[in-house]
Amino acid sequence: MEPILKVENLKTFFPVATSMFGKKKYLKAVNDVSFEVFENETFGLVGESGCGKSTLGRTIVKIYEPTDGKVWFEGKDVSTIKGDELKKFRKDAQMIFQDPYASLNSRMTVGEIIREPMDIHDLYPTSKEKDEKASELLEIVGLKPDHIRRYPHEFSGGQRQRISIARTLALNPKFIVCDEPISALDVSIQAQIINLLEKIQEERNISYLFIAHDLGAVKHISDRIGAMYLGSLVEVGESNELYRNPLHPYTRALLSAIPIPDPHLMRNREIAAIDGEIPSPLNVPSGCAFRTRCPMAMEVCAKDTPKLRKVGNSQVACHLYD
Repeated sequence: MEPILKVENLKTFFPVATSMFGKKKYLKAVNDVSFEVFENETFGLVGESGCGKSTLGRTIVKIYEPTDGKVWFEGKDVSTIKGDELKKFRKDAQMIFQDPYASLNSRMTVGEIIREPMDIHDLYPTSKEKDEKASELLEIVGLKPDHIRRYPHEFSGGQRQRISIARTLALNPKFIVCDEPISALDVSIQAQIINLLEKIQEERNISYLFIAHDLGAVKHISDRIGAMYLGSLVEVGESNELYRNPLHPYTRALLSAIPIPDPHLMRNREIAAIDGEIPSPLNVPSGCAFRTRCPMAMEVCAKDTPKLRKVGNSQVACHLYD
């Protein structure tokens, strides 16, 4: 089966201002990332804050321009497209943003917000048809059709995220980047949004790149998962396999920090703590970027940068498996 999305050696660097005579520096937000997403699949992406997850998602949908590498969508290289080709790609590849309070225009009604992408892409000939479609989409995401006349400030955080999802669905996309869509919501609402995304995927055959901090939520919704550290993928595997048998020390530490609902088990649980703070992407350690915090670091880790290699059913970038 051919993937709907294929990312090859993608890099996104941002130039950082220096002194007049200083050497120009680059913030390496995404550094040589490769993975695939198949039709009707959810690829989960996890990692600490600042590891480049959101930048990767925004680069894929062309909000940011890649520094190097390729992004293939349905077999076509979209990493350098512009104009009408870019407009067509953005119809098929959409994004749900993290903060529903910031991503919705407070001066527009809900109906205007959902109709806006239809206007840009000339989807329906009359305003009446656009209103009918907007009302239909609101019902799909669990809101009432007459909500099209209200403004975003009249809704709760969970309802606003539902509006964001309705706006994303207005163009009938094939692929959606979900950039931490539940992190700004109450825990009681998070499960509802996850269930809604799963229902939409089943009905519309959409592929997701699901970015999140909550590893429990990622496991629930994802078919495969990638762990990201300092701009690079360190492990990729099938969801259940990765949770059952994590290979990379970083992945083990992330998984060991997931809370267990049983207080007795949680009290006796061994936590694989990560020492220190994540290094600056302006000054990435040599060799393995995780070596400065890894309890299993070896001499070779400082010299050679490990590449993703197949180990069992997973892929891992770690010298422990050389």
